[in-house]
Amino acid sequence: MSLPSLPSFSIRGRRLLPIVQGGMGVGVSAHRLAGAVARTGAMGTIASIDLRHHHADLSETAAPSRDRDELNRRNLIALDREVRAALALAGGNGLVAVNVMKAVEAHPAYVRQACASGAQAIVMGAGLPLDLPELADGHPDVALIPILSDARGVAVVLKKWARKGRLPDAIVIEHPRYAGGHLGAPNPADLGNAKFDFAEVIPAVSKAFAEMGIAPGQIPLIVGGGINSHEKLFAALAMGASAVQVGTPFAVTAEGDAHPNFKRVLLDAKPEDIVTFMSVAGLPARAVKTPWLANYLKREAKLQGCAKADPGRCAIGLHCLAQCGLRDGLEKAGQFCIDAQLVAALKGDVAKGLFFRGSESLPFGREMRTVRELIEHLLTGVRPEHAAPELEASAA
Repeated sequence: MSLPSLPSFSIRGRRLLPIVQGGMGVGVSAHRLAGAVARTGAMGTIASIDLRHHHADLSETAAPSRDRDELNRRNLIALDREVRAALALAGGNGLVAVNVMKAVEAHPAYVRQACASGAQAIVMGAGLPLDLPELADGHPDVALIPILSDARGVAVVLKKWARKGRLPDAIVIEHPRYAGGHLGAPNPADLGNAKFDFAEVIPAVSKAFAEMGIAPGQIPLIVGGGINSHEKLFAALAMGASAVQVGTPFAVTAEGDAHPNFKRVLLDAKPEDIVTFMSVAGLPARAVKTPWLANYLKREAKLQGCAKADPGRCAIGLHCLAQCGLRDGLEKAGQFCIDAQLVAALKGDVAKGLFFRGSESLPFGREMRTVRELIEHLLTGVRPEHAAPELEASAA
């Protein structure tokens, strides 16, 4: 994309448009979306967890298995394929990153596989990524980017990493009041805390940089959560951010890797349909109140009251999370199999799926557009004249 008059920023010497596509699992941001975003000159992100569902020869329909090691093996093969396919689509443009959740039990293997497969950056959130420098050891050219929500978390990571001789190549600051999926706050009551506001976090982080002798601009700050317009993007840049992270608007693009029904659920959601609740990971989460979630929320208190630790409660045998409310009997956490519900959403099962979504309206309303149209609109404020083809008719 040739837009030379617009702002840009650099990660590891790569000049990028000031837009980062957030990682969205399970399988919502895979190679098609990440590659398309990178091709424009921005940063595209593959969500690493459970990508086998995009590959018929690796999915449970090909050879059913509940063996944990076998399922992890298939997921690593799928991750390798997705990274290589995204890089091919990017054609040397932009940057292809892999998002790895710290809360995932197998996160060390995902990081190592992503690096070995040629990922140009590793983005890690859902917990403090204190071990990321060690996990990426041997791959000095791979950018390391933590996702955090407040200045305190940034300071902890900076100090821990500095002792290891490494600093982040960029930092994503994600606002839990607006973001979708798992949120960077300990409980729902904290989501609106002013300490997460970009106007508070950016100056506080800049102060932490100065105290550690880190030059202004040396570590780009990428802010995410609620960025849905040209005006909000440039307001963030004016506050001192180098770029913005955008999630839900990319999930509903033509190139998004999820089923058309998934996109339609997100596109059609009204403000009152978007709710927050406790995930099995022990973090607040935000999603669309579809039939499964509505039914679960009615039963949540009862299910939490019956919580018990039992490895057999892992529905698929993957044991994907290091800490799982259902498997480990954590009564304050969610009591459902998050992998099963997210896979149902990926495949377009509106009745059974869990559909993560950010809180804010979408740039094109209920219309689906392409990645290029979305990026051009966010950068210029101009609404493209021609919409992408309508979503396929619901297959539900």
